[in-house]
Amino acid sequence: MRTIIAAAMLASAAPLAANAAMSADQTTAWAAFQRYDAAFNKGDAKTITGMCAPGAIIIDDFAPHTWQGCGAWLSALGALEKKEGITGDVITLHKPWHVDVTGARAYVVAPVTYTFKQHGKPVTEEAVWTMVFQKAGPDWRVAGWAWAQH
Repeated sequence: MRTIIAAAMLASAAPLAANAAMSADQTTAWAAFQRYDAAFNKGDAKTITGMCAPGAIIIDDFAPHTWQGCGAWLSALGALEKKEGITGDVITLHKPWHVDVTGARAYVVAPVTYTFKQHGKPVTEEAVWTMVFQKAGPDWRVAGWAWAQH
């Protein structure tokens, strides 16, 4: 029993260690993730598409599940929201589990809470959002991301 409790404590502490002492590249990669999220929450399609690398691959939990390009995903999301009566969607980021940088690539994983109204009724979804960034000059561009309901 103590082994199970110790293992659970270590597993829950792992996300905290990911953000303990980030390098400058890790900090800027995490900041890019936060900017993308902020743009989503504002409905700022221009910033979202501007942050994406050409040919970015998006994987999400609604059909057809994959898109090439952030603009294609945004169009599909808009159609889904209209069809399903979804309004007021907001993604709240939590402390990242991983912020790994290797050269000009970054891999960032964070748990999130997604809240919205569907036909006027509040809905909350816990998920994990994973993004891969590619360095473009001083900026990080989204090379792809995946969403998994948790």
